[in-house]
Amino acid sequence: MNVESSNESFKIGQRVHSLNDSRRVGTVKYVGGVEGYSGTWIGVDWDQDGDGKHNGSVNGVFYFNGRSQTSASFVRSQNLSSGITLLQALELRYRTASTKDEEDEMYVLSAGNKGVSIQLLGGDKIQDKLSRFEELTSASLSYLGVSSLGVSPELGSILPNLKLLDLTGNLISDWEEIGALCEQLPALTTLNLSSNSLSSEVTSLPQLNNIRVLVLNNSGVSWNQVENLRRSLPGIEELHLMGNMISSITSMSSSDDQAFNSLELLNLDDNCISDWSEVLKLAQLPCLEQLYLNKNKLSRIFHSVNSNESPKKSSDPFPSLRCLLLGANNIDDLASIDALNVFPKLVDIRLSDNPITDPARGGVPRFVLIARLTKVQVLNGSEVRAREKKDSEIRYVRMVMTKPTDKSEIELLHPRFDELKKRHGIEDERASTKSSGPKNMASGLISITLKCVGPSMGEKPELTKKLPGSITVGKMKILCENFFKLKNVKPRLFLQEEGSPFPTALDEETSTLLDVGICEGSTLLIDEES
Repeated sequence: MNVESSNESFKIGQRVHSLNDSRRVGTVKYVGGVEGYSGTWIGVDWDQDGDGKHNGSVNGVFYFNGRSQTSASFVRSQNLSSGITLLQALELRYRTASTKDEEDEMYVLSAGNKGVSIQLLGGDKIQDKLSRFEELTSASLSYLGVSSLGVSPELGSILPNLKLLDLTGNLISDWEEIGALCEQLPALTTLNLSSNSLSSEVTSLPQLNNIRVLVLNNSGVSWNQVENLRRSLPGIEELHLMGNMISSITSMSSSDDQAFNSLELLNLDDNCISDWSEVLKLAQLPCLEQLYLNKNKLSRIFHSVNSNESPKKSSDPFPSLRCLLLGANNIDDLASIDALNVFPKLVDIRLSDNPITDPARGGVPRFVLIARLTKVQVLNGSEVRAREKKDSEIRYVRMVMTKPTDKSEIELLHPRFDELKKRHGIEDERASTKSSGPKNMASGLISITLKCVGPSMGEKPELTKKLPGSITVGKMKILCENFFKLKNVKPRLFLQEEGSPFPTALDEETSTLLDVGICEGSTLLIDEES
């Protein structure tokens, strides 16, 4: 597969891969002798921890800085490859007949988890079509050791219809060569350069007018490089920047700069952004519909860098944003949830794996989020149907009513309370506290369905009980033990909510049923402590 490299000289900074494994990729950090060993050695810092044996020091002698304790090793030149050209990779991928080993790897898993060989019907016809490069519309050349794009005037005639090119995990670093490639392939609209170690110098790039989707995940690019890139990408619609340790976004250029004005999707998952004011630097992108910020370090959301500024006095942030993914951050306050209502078109929101969505960490159940988010239609990947929206808002209003807070405090802590109360025609039950005891007690009863799901509980029919919403979770556990005659079983309660893929554990024993979101028609699952 690979070009022999025994007589090749390597230079520091060069990208290489192991001769027998094109997925074992690294950067040359040292060329020279190693104390106690003869000849010339190539010191390589591998991309994956564990691919090496040390950190660039051997027997107490320092040669270079490895990224980790097991990312570096010394290799003879004949065991390394500096890679192949783009056309060689195309030949290898699309014109080389599959080996028996590769054919043996074509299988599906049966229900018993056993491999069942498959035969690709018409595979010979497909292979024949793919081998004619002029008919290729997409090409996947991931992890083939491509180091040179071999740009030439003939490339456009060889690949005249290529629209999508995946170069994930190769040895490409030169932006000038990437720009020349895009110029030579007029049909190319989607380019994936993930897991290539791209140069920090983004210079001499032509206008790449046809590129619509650019994927730069795990490529080490900084936002400064993105700023230099964007002036060459006037038509870019999707930009993926996952896993690049980005922590700040340098100020976007003036409003008369048209760059990124067509950007619809920006993927910044798995980076290091901790301050929402960095995200707000993207707020005026006119066409941005989807913003992915999962697995960052955000703890607060606000509508303006100046928290005293009224949102009505400034232009709407993110005017086209409809999807915002914020999973696995550090958001822990309801004010951040309320701030999302400022975005005029936001309907698809992910907040899973944040403290605010985990009741065990002081968070709130799903129905509270749905009630506080004005326009939400999809929450944590699950559709919010009209019935769930209505039920959640009613449950939320009744929950607030049970708390002994004055009107001004409610307005401060629950901005939508009055609006929702009027929408659903709910009268303030606290006004009836002077009513007779029996009537007041009856008005506080809620109908709850109880289901046993613990493995040692046996088959037990579900029960429906009318109970006061003011009893605690701890008292409810005792009642369940009596209702189902559970012996030697310590019950654990879960609230099964419509639209939520997983039930919510009720572990705070001093909270009341209303506090944890249980209302008329709720279903409680009774499991057992593990």
